[in-house]
Amino acid sequence: MGWGRRLLFTALLTAGVSGATFAAKGEDAAAPAPYSAMAKVLDPSMAGLFKQAVPPYQFRFPRDHAAHPEYQTEWWYYTGHLYSGARKFGYELTFFQVGVNPWRKTSRSAWALHTIYFAHFTVTDENNQRFDFTELTSRPALGMAGSRTDRYRVWIHDWSAGLLSNQRTHQLKASSPKFAVDLTLDSAKPPVVHGYGGVSQKSAGRGRASHYYSLTRLETQGTLTLNGERLPVTGLSWMDHEFGSNQLTEQQTGWDWFSLQLDDRRELMLYRLRLKDGSVEPLSSGTLVQADGTWKHLPLSAFQIQAGKTWKSPKTGATYPAEWHVQVPAENLDLQLSPTVPDQELVTESSGGVRYWEGGVRVTGKSRGKQVGGVGYVELTGYTREVPRI
Repeated sequence: MGWGRRLLFTALLTAGVSGATFAAKGEDAAAPAPYSAMAKVLDPSMAGLFKQAVPPYQFRFPRDHAAHPEYQTEWWYYTGHLYSGARKFGYELTFFQVGVNPWRKTSRSAWALHTIYFAHFTVTDENNQRFDFTELTSRPALGMAGSRTDRYRVWIHDWSAGLLSNQRTHQLKASSPKFAVDLTLDSAKPPVVHGYGGVSQKSAGRGRASHYYSLTRLETQGTLTLNGERLPVTGLSWMDHEFGSNQLTEQQTGWDWFSLQLDDRRELMLYRLRLKDGSVEPLSSGTLVQADGTWKHLPLSAFQIQAGKTWKSPKTGATYPAEWHVQVPAENLDLQLSPTVPDQELVTESSGGVRYWEGGVRVTGKSRGKQVGGVGYVELTGYTREVPRI
């Protein structure tokens, strides 16, 4: 889920980053590369220099689509389902930024490491049952990566996400030798703010939270390039944007996150934080978005998620849930989820070897007593040996 990517992001730093990408110069020349431990990149003494996500917070748009460097971590996350004739695809494009040391922003060296940027990009080819993944990492030296605070734009090299001049239409661009996207997205609904008072609480304690909103129904069009073939596509996307400086507890070992877009024009976001003792964090929650764009917060007691069969990764040996039964009784929702492709596991390299499953799902079931279908995305972390920690 959106907030979960903060843990992934921090884990990337903990595991180490590419020395080639971050080769230090000037005042950073003495720093070892790659950065093999969090202490080499994230100085705990810096945490107090960043703003905490605490209530109340009043979102204002389009201002809050842009960057918030006063918080330590931030990400812009897109997933979607695309169609070209009879062919079906899924995609994920996520940009992360993390503040390392704000004091270095005043350094005379352009290479001073004050912020790091990461991006993950995936394409799922449902017809051919194929999943492809690539990634970028960089620092904001010489314009190689960055984000704007006056209007929404984030980029790493030639990958980017942002708003066009009309301040309503999102544009996404990312490419690799095997696949690329160039998409425009227009929201059919206003932003949905998760939690209470502008804050999505993740565990007990001040600041263990984020400011988190979603655009749950983005009408999408553009091109998908796959192995040199340029395909016109249309479809439906979801955007999460989250920023904060939170710390989770040592008892939280991973999470299951769901974003579902139903044919009756309702959307559902749910997440469960898993604890070491096998229970679920009581502050796990969700949001139900009605067809008219209004929404309501769902506490953990308002929904049930039951995992069914499993899938074992041939790459990592991890065993992931591979189907789910989701119920929201008070809202008359009873849904079955199944992956569009079993293997949608990301095994990063330049991002520090983080492993997680994030992929498209198909939805069937009942909504208000009537048959309903839909699409969605699911993110699963903590199922491999290494668990992202901060």
